[in-house]
Amino acid sequence: MEHKTRDKVRDVVDIQPSYLHVSSLSKLERLELWIDALKREGRRHLRTLFEIENAPPIERAALRADDSPLSVAFADPRLRADGLAGDTVGDAISFFGIGELELHNILCFCHHGEAMSADMAAARVRAVAAREAGHKPLREGRNFVNACRAALRAVGLLSD
Repeated sequence: MEHKTRDKVRDVVDIQPSYLHVSSLSKLERLELWIDALKREGRRHLRTLFEIENAPPIERAALRADDSPLSVAFADPRLRADGLAGDTVGDAISFFGIGELELHNILCFCHHGEAMSADMAAARVRAVAAREAGHKPLREGRNFVNACRAALRAVGLLSD
């Protein structure tokens, strides 16, 4: 897979702010696509974001890094097509519908150091997805099975 910076990607695609786009995917589906994108990267080292919690809110929303878990999400064509507008903290919070604390736990320097494997990032996002699945009413058997699988993966009892 060829990796490009956000600026290079913006030169070849028309990116609209995520608030202008109504997603056709559920929050859980968006998180699952992010997990899949990270899993495709395997053991590749990704950069964390430094001290997310200490940045003023406006600066925090603009935080980003090349070769981060957020840039992996932004490189995924399905996520971009569904409205992911960039690889900043603000873009991720808006598009994935997760809180700042959840995003902090996924990719902050204070939890992982300067870098983390894409597999580790996938596990962190999977934990968020498992919590999300737990908050949904499980009306269909398939949803129940998928929620159980996500929960088992999140705690490391089931591998893919």
